[in-house]
Amino acid sequence: MSDILEDLLKGVLKEGELIKIRLERRKGGSKQVTVIEGIDERVFNHRELVSKLKAKLACGGTAKDGRIELQGDHRYKVRDILIEMGFSQPNIIVEE
Repeated sequence: MSDILEDLLKGVLKEGELIKIRLERRKGGSKQVTVIEGIDERVFNHRELVSKLKAKLACGGTAKDGRIELQGDHRYKVRDILIEMGFSQPNIIVEE
């Protein structure tokens, strides 16, 4: 597939993704983890995406089981970064 066609396909899929961003507490309740779900890992490379997010947010994180986890509470910053990357704002849900 050509790069132009692949970019167009990713653009269309970014518009249709329903992305949920929420905060989870780990053992003991002292550690917080921002969890991002709903980004299709067949279309978007989760490892590449988590690397970009970790660099921008200066935190640790991982991609596993079809979701991205970042150390700390970065819900609203992640939303803003995903919008900058071209994901549709109405399709990004930040859970309180």
